[in-house]
Amino acid sequence: MHKKFRLGNVAGLTVYGRGNALPGAVAVWLVFTILTFWFLDFSLGEAVIAGLAATLLHYASEFWHHYCHAWAARRTGYPMEGVLYLWVVAVSLYPRDEPELPAKIHIRRALGGPFGSLALALFAGIITWALHPFGGMMYWLAGFLFLDNLLLYTIGAMLPLGLTDGSTLLRWWGKRG
Repeated sequence: MHKKFRLGNVAGLTVYGRGNALPGAVAVWLVFTILTFWFLDFSLGEAVIAGLAATLLHYASEFWHHYCHAWAARRTGYPMEGVLYLWVVAVSLYPRDEPELPAKIHIRRALGGPFGSLALALFAGIITWALHPFGGMMYWLAGFLFLDNLLLYTIGAMLPLGLTDGSTLLRWWGKRG
């Protein structure tokens, strides 16, 4: 399952998926469906719909995070080429023939994703707050969007866990000039 499949172009980025991305998305949908059914007391039908919506929001948030990396990369003059989805996450794709870049470029590109995700989290937080008096599925989905972007794509991305933005920052921070 190492082959990647071209899914199309979105906002100037070529989007790819590995064969494991579809089972990953189905697993995420199943987990979100079960969680909404058990913990939010949604009916089975509502839980399936909420699970699907949360899954789509998760993958859209993943794309937004990488789009913000691409925006930052374009501003440095060394743009990204695309996004590759695998299992339940994605990675940014840069040109293979890219020259050796200074640390400042790597740092600026790495910060683009978390800053964009933080902006989306703040927006979703405002929407969540506005929907609080009404409750229901839309409130839950807005809250999910807030937490997914804050915890996973902002704070989690900054942790040095190998392939994260935090790892890139840690690797290049001491080398900046």
